Amino acid sequence: MKKKIIYIGLIWGASSILSSCMKDRLNPVPKTSVTDASAFDTPNRISSQVLSLYSALKSSNFYGGRLIVYGEIRGEDYDITDQNLVTAADVYNMNLANSATSVKGLWSQAYYTINLANVFLDGMAAKGNSVVGTALAANYNAEARLIRALSYFSLLQYFARPYADGNGSKPGLPLRLTGIVGSGFSEKPKSSVDAVYKQILDDLDFAEQNLPSTNSSALLNTTRAHKNTAIALKTRVYLAMQNYPKVVEEANKIVPTTAPFVAKSGVPHALQSNIVNVFKTPYTTTESIFSLPMSSTSGDYPGTQSQAAYYFYNNGAVGSAPYPLLATGIVSNPNWKASDARRNLIYRNTVNGRDYMAKFTTTSPQYIDYIPVIRWAEVLLNLAEAKARISTAVPDIQAISLLNAVRQRSDATTTFAPVTSTDLVSLIMTERRIELLGEGFRSLDITRLLQTFPTKGGAPAVGPTEAAYIWPMSSDEILLNPAINR
Repeated sequence: MKKKIIYIGLIWGASSILSSCMKDRLNPVPKTSVTDASAFDTPNRISSQVLSLYSALKSSNFYGGRLIVYGEIRGEDYDITDQNLVTAADVYNMNLANSATSVKGLWSQAYYTINLANVFLDGMAAKGNSVVGTALAANYNAEARLIRALSYFSLLQYFARPYADGNGSKPGLPLRLTGIVGSGFSEKPKSSVDAVYKQILDDLDFAEQNLPSTNSSALLNTTRAHKNTAIALKTRVYLAMQNYPKVVEEANKIVPTTAPFVAKSGVPHALQSNIVNVFKTPYTTTESIFSLPMSSTSGDYPGTQSQAAYYFYNNGAVGSAPYPLLATGIVSNPNWKASDARRNLIYRNTVNGRDYMAKFTTTSPQYIDYIPVIRWAEVLLNLAEAKARISTAVPDIQAISLLNAVRQRSDATTTFAPVTSTDLVSLIMTERRIELLGEGFRSLDITRLLQTFPTKGGAPAVGPTEAAYIWPMSSDEILLNPAINR
């Protein structure tokens, strides 16, 4: 994915490096790099920068592995077999320090991605828009803003109080919207949770308006943003805000009112007949709204001890994969039948007798499974939950139909017919745990509803009023940003 290294993100001390002609002669600019002054001179250079934004998003400290892992192991569906801080034992045990590797790594990579997007947007406004033309510039800017929105949303879920706690009035994150290209520009107080959410939604609205309806191939429809990507992500964002009418409004743009639930505009997203197909090559089914591609090219797959497969999949050896599934977790739910096709994504290790999540199975030395960011099944469940929570008097008919569509794709023997809205919501939340297991959703589904993190594997329960419910601010941010605690 990386075509060039674009030196525009963090150019600390650039003036001293270029202070004399003699130094320029002794340290010529490499022919394979592009300076910030010329980064927007040609369409190819601009296109390469767009790809670099996706590369930053799929870093091993971000969506390439660790973000997914953290979202899972904070919940109650995994055990821990290696109490090692390198492999996030402190995340599992809910006792993180602000200097923890997990805290600093996620914070820095997310803000690095945000800064790349900001620098790109600044450069496009200054020069790039005129170089590539109005239509293509709008497309590129929309991709950058979608990636920025996704990055801010991910940070909110760990480092800020849930929206439901005070309707977004609590302190959120430093909201940086212009690029940092030198020292002295990091000072920024926290904006409110609501302000950050508003910016996320503004970015996603812009993305929806300016992205193409479809891209030119199944691969690009999976790995590059399009209109349905922005709409789908908005259903997730509004669900996190408990704004259920807006979830319905957004989902209705693409989800039909009746089965079969094939997207009615843009890319024809649909559930696959067999869920296993979503997680195996070529990873480009119409269920995959947005996934991050990996390849065997050097530098294009997650680094050591950061990959989802490294944490979750034990292919027979003793000692690998520090997080087997807990026997008391979702795998023991009696409504998850043995004949359900999703059971094929659970691997039983006959050496140690443990079960492991097997959605990501391509292991060492190159972990090249695509990482799903959002897929059609989630959108259907988001809509189902929103409609079920709105219709409190009687169970919503479409919500039941959406729930059954997701379940019957993998388990044709089950038909849900809840008699109360409360029962319907409960069934949908259980279905989310089964369907999205291993994809990083459990922590979000707990915090957005202000629920308690249950005890598991020796880790304590943590309620929504306890300090450990959200992560501490990175010690690096505190050091570099004196305004952070104002």
